[in-house]
Amino acid sequence: MTQVSHPQSTEDSPRPTPNIFVGIDVGASRTKVAILDYEKNLIGHAVKKPGTDFSNSAEACLSASLKMAHSSKRDIVSAVSTGYGRKNVSFTKETKTEIGCHAMGCYLNFPIAITIIDIGGQDNKIIKLNEEGRRISFKMNRKCAAGTGAFLEEISARLDIPLEKMDRLAGQSENMVKLGSFCTVFSATEVLENIRKGKKIPDIVKGVFFSVIRRVLEMDSLTENVVMTGGVVAHNRNLVKMTEEIIKREVLVPKHPQLTGAIGAALYAMEDSL
Repeated sequence: MTQVSHPQSTEDSPRPTPNIFVGIDVGASRTKVAILDYEKNLIGHAVKKPGTDFSNSAEACLSASLKMAHSSKRDIVSAVSTGYGRKNVSFTKETKTEIGCHAMGCYLNFPIAITIIDIGGQDNKIIKLNEEGRRISFKMNRKCAAGTGAFLEEISARLDIPLEKMDRLAGQSENMVKLGSFCTVFSATEVLENIRKGKKIPDIVKGVFFSVIRRVLEMDSLTENVVMTGGVVAHNRNLVKMTEEIIKREVLVPKHPQLTGAIGAALYAMEDSL
């Protein structure tokens, strides 16, 4: 698994930045904000649960990001929103598609031909870009929660295990339990059945991770260079490791995998202002 540090983060610097570009990615499970300077450095960012008010979560994320960037609203040159709740952001006039923003954000980190696997809270995306960063194709899974962050949340609730501990448990597995069902409801039932049979929790959790990966990989074929992004990837690095084992090659991961959509939106904001 390869990580990159670009875009550079200068969030520890106290120097104010007078001209900034803001990207807001309002997803179904998390709101993300990224602030870039003119050199495309990531100087501020925040992630929050949206709750029932997308507008308030966007404002809260913006406030936290501006504080990190030592900036204020008057320093914003342009702002673009994307994601499920992009039209609920009061301080942006421009919106862009999730596909376009994720592609833009990933290509900044990896300016080569890539296949992007984005595992989000409610959907998965596979986006293919050529060497120039142009989108060749994309596929999304929105019909079923299986293979998404919502699926992992459901399983963690059934197991009564905090979501943040799932990754560590998967790494402790010695004999993975494979799940036969793709459906969230049936998979949850299958998990409980394996517990009844005395299977070890780490082996079951790794089986759940394997089910997520298998579901995503069946959506489309992959090109040589594969990039994984999304909040699920950010918090469950064993998913990346297992994917590498399955596809038998290294997977690229940006430094901030949960922020690629927001970073892409900020890049669009910069592009639109020039």
